Amino acid sequence: MNWTIDWMRTTPTSATPPKYVMECGWRCTGTDQGQTASVYSSCSFAAPENPDGTFTPYDKLTQDQVLGWVWASGVDKASAESAVQAQLDNLINPPVIQPPLPWAQQGATK
Repeated sequence: MNWTIDWMRTTPTSATPPKYVMECGWRCTGTDQGQTASVYSSCSFAAPENPDGTFTPYDKLTQDQVLGWVWASGVDKASAESAVQAQLDNLINPPVIQPPLPWAQQGATK
């Protein structure tokens, strides 16, 4: 599975700390047998508490670091990946359904 951050929203540069990431959009994508599926959402982050004075400037953030925040904020990585795999499975082997018989439908409309 491939995890990405699609966008981030921050506080203004004049805020303390400057450009603190408040929210981001994440996506989990999977590919199998030529099919692609994905799930996406957003999550918010609480204000950073840095008693030791550490803070990563916005321009020094990495995608892996922000993805760590996503999973630490309650996004269930295994559940998202399972949902993507279920979509892929349904694309590769569509589920069998049993629709009503066509002549039963015709009789119901008369």
